[in-house]
Amino acid sequence: MPKNKAENSKVLIENKLWSAADSLRKNIDAAEYKHIVLGLIFLKYISDSFQKIHDKLQNIKNADPEDRDEYKAEKVFFVPPSARWSYLCSRAKLPEIGKDIDSAMSAIEKDNPSLKNVLPKVYARGNLDPINLGKLIDEFSNIDMESAKDRNADILGHVFEYFLGQFGLAEGKKGGQFYTPLSVVKLLVEMLEPYKGRVFDPCCGTGGMFVQSEKFIKEHQGLVKDISVYGQESNQTTWRLAKMNLAIRGIGSLQIKWNNEGSFLNDEHPDLKADFVIANPPFNDSNWSGNLLKKDGRWKYGVPPAGNANFAWIQHFVYHLSPKGAAGFVMAKGSLTSKSSNEDRIRKNLVNAGLVDCIVNLPAKLFLNTQIPASLWFLRRGKTKRKEEVLFIDARNLGHLITRRNRVLDDKDIKQISAVYHNWKSGNKSYKDIPGFCCSVSVNKIKELDYVLSPGRYVGLPETEDDFNFSDRFNELKNKLEEQMKEEAVLNKRILKNLERVDYEK
Repeated sequence: MPKNKAENSKVLIENKLWSAADSLRKNIDAAEYKHIVLGLIFLKYISDSFQKIHDKLQNIKNADPEDRDEYKAEKVFFVPPSARWSYLCSRAKLPEIGKDIDSAMSAIEKDNPSLKNVLPKVYARGNLDPINLGKLIDEFSNIDMESAKDRNADILGHVFEYFLGQFGLAEGKKGGQFYTPLSVVKLLVEMLEPYKGRVFDPCCGTGGMFVQSEKFIKEHQGLVKDISVYGQESNQTTWRLAKMNLAIRGIGSLQIKWNNEGSFLNDEHPDLKADFVIANPPFNDSNWSGNLLKKDGRWKYGVPPAGNANFAWIQHFVYHLSPKGAAGFVMAKGSLTSKSSNEDRIRKNLVNAGLVDCIVNLPAKLFLNTQIPASLWFLRRGKTKRKEEVLFIDARNLGHLITRRNRVLDDKDIKQISAVYHNWKSGNKSYKDIPGFCCSVSVNKIKELDYVLSPGRYVGLPETEDDFNFSDRFNELKNKLEEQMKEEAVLNKRILKNLERVDYEK
């Protein structure tokens, strides 16, 4: 009961702050406004954490509350006097408040090298009304920390996470590019169980996979220090949000790297062999520089097509797995059935290598940024049980709508799916196939069905509904058209050459 009360308290705080922040947005679009709001939440978090230690040191004889080493020992960011929340609150009604906050961000970066070039300095811009900015500071100051007691970081971290999701909704397709729905992240983490080792996300977005891994460990009485996180992001703005998101959680982000070339062209962790890979790569990416990487050593199971990065991502994940590592990731559902451009051969080789562990068919409308049907893949190296089997789960009928265009999986759904997987994976005799929901299938049976991995084929749901994928068919036709156009271009050149020869002979 107390837990439910605490959760309800968090929801009320989130809703209240979001409503207040959104009402003050005026003519600023969500893409820009998110940096203003998330930057302030971050600033309040590190200031509150600092102040807690500062107050404690003031009551200790011979202790120096301004000694930076004291905060370093507690893994808390040192906050200079001009950046402390109490100072900014005292100046919230002044016209210069925007400049004050920008200066505060710069001062924090100077004192904390791990935040260099990370924090937003956008508060003195002309389109941001200082009166509204002051009101926003007041709203964040009113977070009821007294009732929250020692859950300060948890509440602010939760607010930060909630706001990321709300901005994703507000921005629509563009915003969804960096935000994986929380229920999908929870499901991936519950199934992978990253208790200990190296956790890697080579397209890490705002770092939600790492945050959820940390929550999972805490909820299961594990030690957060037992995992180390590695990530890469090609969008610098999103990388900054990831660094802030992890800093709020106290998760070390030294190995969260950015370069604008991306993981394929410039892998920041070339020698990493991770215990867990967890990711949500872009669906059906046709602009991944595949033509430059045809002889890359990562393509052990087949060269992925230049017009679609799905199987490039899958092989990139496999390449980075340790000998007993496991991967869980989101993938466009077309990857389960596609027979174009060598993709079926790669899928066949992955299955025959014993890497494919489980496939989950997801419900529609889970993702903000795409209507393309999605699935979850789980791969495992060094399987000792179920070596010649693959588990198929069809979860299309789970979840509930929270808006007309957005569905979520609740905790009961997540528990149902993950429990089936863990019972099956452990070889537990209590596992049973459930018609229409789950089925354990031999590799020989998959071979008979031409290595199609669509769960509906095996659990007994209608094949037509399960197999047809408009996006996959569209990409297949597009690739054929491009090939045809290339052939026509070559033919046209030959014709022109012949015509020139005829003119010359005349």
